[in-house]
Amino acid sequence: MTRTLTVVWPDPRPFVARDGAPIRLLAVSDAPDPALDYVANRDAIGRIDAVVGCGDLEPGYLGFLGDAFRVPVAYVRGNHDRGGQWAEAAGAAPQHLRSGHLVDLDGITVAPFEWPGLDPGTARRDETRAWLDVIWLSRALVARRLRGRSAPVLVVSHAPPRGVGDCDSDPYHVGFAGYRWLLDRIRPPLWLHGHTTPASVLDWRDRLGPSVVVNVTGSVVVELDPPGSTPSRAGAEADDV
Repeated sequence: MTRTLTVVWPDPRPFVARDGAPIRLLAVSDAPDPALDYVANRDAIGRIDAVVGCGDLEPGYLGFLGDAFRVPVAYVRGNHDRGGQWAEAAGAAPQHLRSGHLVDLDGITVAPFEWPGLDPGTARRDETRAWLDVIWLSRALVARRLRGRSAPVLVVSHAPPRGVGDCDSDPYHVGFAGYRWLLDRIRPPLWLHGHTTPASVLDWRDRLGPSVVVNVTGSVVVELDPPGSTPSRAGAEADDV
């Protein structure tokens, strides 16, 4: 089942070159969506501008989605994306995004965070590493602002922020405090993540102030609409595919 989400993006600049048409992303994480195996379902989704991965998916699957929709793939590594077998298959997808290093995707500024603690052995939770990634990213945002390049940010992480969209009953799947600090301060319009209880079990959307936090486990078509779009649609669920 492919869910859909519409968010009004507050910056008009990414939409100028496309004559106001929305930017459409296919966000995926953790569990392959069987619906995407079928051409009819992919055709029903329509135009996609990029595939965004939030971790714990095989590189071959990400490569398949990029080829099927004929779009670029941008993704972060999850806690299972490590070791020999994963490294051997990594060439099937583009290079993963580096934590704390801002990138531009279709005119949208993306702030990526991979799982903090990707040692060759056990993928431990590393709160210190999460904070370091947040600090590095915060410095990059300040530098952009000083250069007059400030823009809203789309955050793409494997794990969620602490207390927003996380699973507080399982210490390994609780969100990271550093991410929550960042969420409270930059208030991004949209934060995409995976890792927590499957979205079919819990509500896959959460909100903190102006920020929509989305558990994309499986797949979600995210439509970013230009400013001035009907506010009531922001953060609203559309039909499932």
